[in-house]
Amino acid sequence: MGKRPLVRRRGRGGNQFRATSVGKVGSKANYPRFSLSEQHDGTVIDLVHERGRDVPLAKIRFEDGSVSYVPAVLGTKVGDVLQFGLKSGIGQGNVISVQNIPDGTVVCNVEKHFGDGGAIVKSAGTNATIFSHGDEGVTIKLPSGKFTTLNPKNRAMIGTLAGGGVGERPFMSAGNKWRNYRAKGKKYPIVRGVAQAAYVHPHGGGRHQHVGQSSTVSRDAPPGAKVGSIAARKTGRARIKERK
Repeated sequence: MGKRPLVRRRGRGGNQFRATSVGKVGSKANYPRFSLSEQHDGTVIDLVHERGRDVPLAKIRFEDGSVSYVPAVLGTKVGDVLQFGLKSGIGQGNVISVQNIPDGTVVCNVEKHFGDGGAIVKSAGTNATIFSHGDEGVTIKLPSGKFTTLNPKNRAMIGTLAGGGVGERPFMSAGNKWRNYRAKGKKYPIVRGVAQAAYVHPHGGGRHQHVGQSSTVSRDAPPGAKVGSIAARKTGRARIKERK
């Protein structure tokens, strides 16, 4: 009897493949739930690193003593005062609704839906640009180059998120890479199917490492055989049509 492939075991879930909670701050690093009519100033009291997150978090303390964690932008340092509200200035790290942000301003940590606390443009070193204001809403240009129109009340943070280029640094050891992927719940190391045993993977076994069969499988293939190029339209070298 064969063994279930790794992708099937991961799909089952469980603690073995779940991202660890050790080293987490304990929040989603969202904006505090302030109403639009309120104006608050917070002081950055610390810059902390959360396991599995490339962007450093700014620990902010407000006038009422409450503490929140927000992704930090470039140039943030301990002691900075960040403004939250409609009357906030267009300064680095300030949080304000996109309706009050001029066109061409660089923003990050943007709310996709009003009140979600920031759901898009949260990766390290990324930013979006306020493109235009219209009757349908505020259009912003995302890091991918696509455009999206948001509710004018949605909040955004002025500036570019810190931590850019962290993925360009080499790991130098397999252990460091394993810990990094483990913290994010990613699969590592990835072993080729032909390098595995026959009872572990459909492509495994044999004296030489080769598939031995077609690597393209049907979309309706059973779970044990659904590996390789799933419902691929084109594989291999590109075919050049002969000109008549």
